[in-house]
Amino acid sequence: MNKILKIVFIVSVFLANVSASAQRTTIKFNKDWKFFLGDDSAATVIKYDDSKWRTLNLPHDWSIEGNFSEKHPTTFNQGALPAGVGWYRKTFSIPLSSKNKSVFINFDGVYRNSEVWINGHYLGKRPNGYISFQYELTPYLKFGNNKNVIAVKVDNSQQPNSRWYTGSGIYRNVWLETGQPIRFKEWGTFERLGTFINSTEVNDSSALVSISSKVLNTSSAIQVDCTIFDPSGKQVGWATQSFRKSDNYSDSIYHLKIRIKKPKLWSLKSPQLYKAVIKAFASEYVIDQQEISFGIRYFNFDAQKGFSLNGKPTKILGVCMHHDLGALGAAVNARAIERQLQILKTMGCNAIRTSHNPPAPELLDLCDKMGFIVMDEAFDMWKKGKNKFDYHFDWNEWHKKDLEDQIKRDRNHPSVFMWSIGNEIREQFDSTGTPITNELVQIVKNLDPTRPVTCALTENNPEKNFIYQSHSLDLLGFNYKLYDYSELPKRFPGEKFIATETASALATRGHYDMPSDSNRLWPPDAKSKNYGNPDYTVSAYDNTFAYWGATHEQSWTAVKKNDFIAGTFVWSGFDFLGEPVPYQWPARSSYYGIVDLAGFPKDVYYMYQSEWTSKPVLHLFPHWNWKVGDSVDVWAYYNNADKVELFLNGKPLGAKTKTGDSLHVWWRVNFEPGTIRAVSKKNGKIVLTKEISTAGVPAKIELIADRKVLKANGEDLSFVTVKITDANGNIVPDADNLVNFKVKGEGEIAGVDNGLQTSTELFRSSFRKAYNGLCLLIIKAKENKGNITVTASSKSLKAASIVLKSF
Repeated sequence: MNKILKIVFIVSVFLANVSASAQRTTIKFNKDWKFFLGDDSAATVIKYDDSKWRTLNLPHDWSIEGNFSEKHPTTFNQGALPAGVGWYRKTFSIPLSSKNKSVFINFDGVYRNSEVWINGHYLGKRPNGYISFQYELTPYLKFGNNKNVIAVKVDNSQQPNSRWYTGSGIYRNVWLETGQPIRFKEWGTFERLGTFINSTEVNDSSALVSISSKVLNTSSAIQVDCTIFDPSGKQVGWATQSFRKSDNYSDSIYHLKIRIKKPKLWSLKSPQLYKAVIKAFASEYVIDQQEISFGIRYFNFDAQKGFSLNGKPTKILGVCMHHDLGALGAAVNARAIERQLQILKTMGCNAIRTSHNPPAPELLDLCDKMGFIVMDEAFDMWKKGKNKFDYHFDWNEWHKKDLEDQIKRDRNHPSVFMWSIGNEIREQFDSTGTPITNELVQIVKNLDPTRPVTCALTENNPEKNFIYQSHSLDLLGFNYKLYDYSELPKRFPGEKFIATETASALATRGHYDMPSDSNRLWPPDAKSKNYGNPDYTVSAYDNTFAYWGATHEQSWTAVKKNDFIAGTFVWSGFDFLGEPVPYQWPARSSYYGIVDLAGFPKDVYYMYQSEWTSKPVLHLFPHWNWKVGDSVDVWAYYNNADKVELFLNGKPLGAKTKTGDSLHVWWRVNFEPGTIRAVSKKNGKIVLTKEISTAGVPAKIELIADRKVLKANGEDLSFVTVKITDANGNIVPDADNLVNFKVKGEGEIAGVDNGLQTSTELFRSSFRKAYNGLCLLIIKAKENKGNITVTASSKSLKAASIVLKSF
């Protein structure tokens, strides 16, 4: 058979087995994995007996299930939780109908050093714990009633390998993908909006959308169609292109352009999402199909005016976020991420920095839908490490592949506005930083020339910064050193700037040290240790910060006053596991967050809300349970008002207004039991009133669920706030009662927490001590519909119950 006839024959046989509706199917591959915490190299063998292994569903983080201990080699900087080696195995069947198709397994993220086998065949290794990757299973699969076994080894034993909590295991989702041999390349379709290349391409009347796709294993004639639907589901554009190859089974690249009339622009307040449906045809048959969401928007970073979105000046109001989800650890859960984003959105936050690694895909999906700008960050170190066993060992072999995969995976997300190639990289201080920067920027630009590339720098002297000296960065990001902001345009003429990390201010929710009118550097320098309070708390007044940082007020004011700074990313949005500056063990989670680990806002949350939103804000603190005669500093954050008046038991204590750069007002008050009341006024009219009363002894429990109706999918969550109150319903500010939980029906306990940085109670338990009057219960729905009854009880307190519904 000659070559041409052979090609025709192969294609004919292929098309004979393709139905008119054939396309790829992608299913979650999370259920019923076997897990063993330990190392057994024999687990790669198909007939290995794993019957005694634990059965679980992914995503899974085994570290979060462990006990806290100062003896763990992860150290307090990684949360003082265990790591080690773990194995996962899954036995599954593939239907006969898939025999002539291509089958892939996709891992969204495995921490760390994963190795994968299918039916005893080694597929490969991926050291990076944050990157997504794929293996083809097709050549090694058995079909029909035959069983297949996939085995995954996860080695997180070399410690320490991070500066923060990482988790351990297959902690992100896994997917099984089945499609035709002729198919779109993974992460190969990329909508490039014309506006990113030429801003005149987008206006109120039209926008140009360019689509580039790669089709694998093509032969003969392949046609690619793209249909675009607007946010309401209406078809608004279509294009097609045919491609004929003369060689055998080569890849084909398609470029389509579609003009959209009167586009609905993606914005922070109205994140409009279009959908592109892209189909590949062989003859009249659909052989592959992709559906990709995207947004139409244009933006600009300006050296003098900062950032603009869709032509409107916009300050980037961002926070840095690590990937852990508090009591849930690193195990990805879309609802837990959504809750974090909702809390931040209510504060006025509009941007997320993925510190300091590629995020879970679910985070970007939610940012697309909810209207967040994302700084998508790749690395915390390059060739020079920060920890004994971190990624610097893998740099030479893996950095190019890892960065390419991150860009290809994330570049269709409208929420992604900039790429960051690193954080506080040590190579910025010597000449090795220049060629590496050039290389990394070129990798990004080859795959996505539409977004700026930045790097979070610490050295703001251009003569000493070798990353800057590459002159490859589109946007200069600087961490801290706010006192130099005014000098940046002089030192770096013509450059564009963003504050990639600010504040590093510290606080424990609900704890207050007097007096409040002086700043505290904890620690004051790099050498000082054991600095702070004997009980490992930090005052919640915004007056304590690490020596490299500043208060929240100082940090935000510096960004606000300088128009050339595009925006800020505050360190950090939420407390996170690990890095408990200014302390070491027994502290095991951070103090940096605007929101604590359990998701309860600290007082400074309302400072940002008063500055970053237009809705009326009046936040009064601290609590009003003190000793008679104590001198108490009373603070108030407010907006939309001229002044705030304070009253104690009806007696006026005077009116205050913000002066200078201060973003709060305060009074020093001699305590007496009763009620303090704050009244904000504008032009003599009352805007808001807030009261805090002296609480009595703990008397009862109050339960408040953030959601009472859940999806019966085995994943959905309800976060239940548990309050300890007196008989009149006032929260008791120092209550630490042990609360026991019982759950009946179609739900289970996913975790408990109280936000205290030194608590060593297990996150996976049926009880939790309150901290400063609060604790948290996380309920996960099972897969059956029905009621979920939650009961909370504690010695000497009136119990409380709440009923949730799962459907």
